[in-house]
Amino acid sequence: MSSPQKIVVVMGPTGCGKTKLSIDLLSRFFPSSEIINSDKIQAYRGLDITTNKIPLSDRRNIRHHLLGHFTPSDSHPEFTPSDFRSAASAAISDILSRRRIPFLVGGSNSLIYALISNKFDPDTDVFSSSSSSAFCREQRYHCCFLHVDVALPVLNAYLDKRVDNMLGSGMFDELKAYFSSGESDSMSRSGQKKAIGVPEFEGYFRRFNEEEDDVEAYEGAVGAIKDNTCQLAKRQVAKIQRLRECAGWDLKKVETTAALTAALEGASGRRVAEIWERQVLEPSVKIVKQFLME
Repeated sequence: MSSPQKIVVVMGPTGCGKTKLSIDLLSRFFPSSEIINSDKIQAYRGLDITTNKIPLSDRRNIRHHLLGHFTPSDSHPEFTPSDFRSAASAAISDILSRRRIPFLVGGSNSLIYALISNKFDPDTDVFSSSSSSAFCREQRYHCCFLHVDVALPVLNAYLDKRVDNMLGSGMFDELKAYFSSGESDSMSRSGQKKAIGVPEFEGYFRRFNEEEDDVEAYEGAVGAIKDNTCQLAKRQVAKIQRLRECAGWDLKKVETTAALTAALEGASGRRVAEIWERQVLEPSVKIVKQFLME
């Protein structure tokens, strides 16, 4: 019987540094590798700023699979865990057939579990079950799990700042165009309508036209985005803990707390890079190299 195929999984809550770590790993140490996106909302086409997709200019010529690839329709409005299991399995087979290494990168733990679990029931949400027996401990692949961890108070502060940066990069105008186009009225966009930022700003854009403005309503929407993003991160952390405890996943933890703290405190770019290199990148490289040599 052949050995399970090897894949590297970079997981963690939103904003923890998964994307940066994966780009650093592949561009500097593992060039014969490709990334498979495992963030559900980022699988949908459009709203690139709102869903925080990595810009093409930041991908360093690294091939990304399942990123902005899914266009909903009335007959197929959602990109489900079953869809991901099928599409990601095909991507892994394609990457391995070219003697390259698949890196699964993203924060949607339900998608990651759907892909990796040997037995998967699309009608059962194991994360909603109070019983650990709902989880399948057998894995379809030989996985190296890199768990990018960060202290929640630091992550919450960083996420607040990230929302401000996204708004400064055009998120508001992107959402304005989205609501003006009528796309938000289509049931075929139901999956993307769940993206944080869309429901929070919906009331604002439904109520005001271009000539009107309401600072209080705007600030309320921004505050809701920040709160909901932090709540998402908290839920993701809880799911990761269940994967460790109930599914028996051997998660190798790397900490980004010090690097994010330095960035928040206004340390120089050089200082932040030094901390990142020493505390995040170097340990990750060591873990992945050891895994690939097994």
